Amino acid sequence: MILDSIIVSSLAGIVALVATIFSIPAFIRFFQKSKIGGQQMHEDVKQHAEKAGTPTMGGFVFVLVSLLVSFLFALMTGNLSAGFITIWFVFAIYAIVGFLDDFLKIFKQVNQGLTSAQKLAGQIVTAVIAYLIYSHEKGANFLNIFGYKLPLGIFFVAFLIFWLVGFSNAVNLTDGIDGLASISVVISLSAYAVIAVHQQRLDVLLLIVTVIGSLLGFFVFNHKPAKIFMGDVGSLALGGLLGMISIILNVEWTLLFIGIIYVFETLSVMLQVTYFKLTKGKRIFRMTPVHHHFELGGFSGNGKPWSEWRVDLFFWAVSLAGSVIALAIYLLQN
Repeated sequence: MILDSIIVSSLAGIVALVATIFSIPAFIRFFQKSKIGGQQMHEDVKQHAEKAGTPTMGGFVFVLVSLLVSFLFALMTGNLSAGFITIWFVFAIYAIVGFLDDFLKIFKQVNQGLTSAQKLAGQIVTAVIAYLIYSHEKGANFLNIFGYKLPLGIFFVAFLIFWLVGFSNAVNLTDGIDGLASISVVISLSAYAVIAVHQQRLDVLLLIVTVIGSLLGFFVFNHKPAKIFMGDVGSLALGGLLGMISIILNVEWTLLFIGIIYVFETLSVMLQVTYFKLTKGKRIFRMTPVHHHFELGGFSGNGKPWSEWRVDLFFWAVSLAGSVIALAIYLLQN
């Protein structure tokens, strides 16, 4: 049973991989032929100057492929569970929020895109609907803290909102250099695939492996030098996806380790802003989110820039280490 489900999930992942690889070039050509403005780059990072105008919104392709392939396979294999639908729903709607933000910036030349309030409202409404579906499936509102189940009652909805909004924005912050977010999320999802297999949540495994396949297909064009970026449509969706998976599997605490990179990126921004205000202009990091700090030389005194590949490899290694730690703790507890 488990082996059959792993094979089916792997097949879905391969289909998603191939579909994404064949779809992305057409999407890039659409941007180029339409002469649509591409990604705006940080002017303070010199090595990014050559990327100005690179097509973005590639997340539209891998999200759409993942949604279609996973849904079809779930339908054919009887895995359209409440858990699958909840995660699928969050993934889809957070992608729509990101798509609207990207669309306004790129196609309508609205620099801000969606306002912060509009984006937050979309994220919160989606989280509330996800909670209603989740509570119908689970029937209990427990927060898993290293194996201890803390009953939150109705307040679980507040946690769910905080978790989904927080990690969707955290992955969005991580998506700042070629390939960083895409492979970081592949590593995170791989860890959750192990947990899903252990719990025999084969419905969740199917969706996880499908997204992994699609992301690997996207990485073919997103690694340095990137031919396309994922945009908010991809990063917001992936963050919401990770948050909802951790909740459906009832291993919320694991995301603090599995998602250590996203946590670190977010904390770097929060610490930088707070310290800047308290010290009237001083900084902890050269630039935030923190991956830019390392691009500009990190904490070294000579300030020699790191290449994007070096930053990628360092952050991916940290992500892998965090995922291994989370899995080790989880398996020891279970």
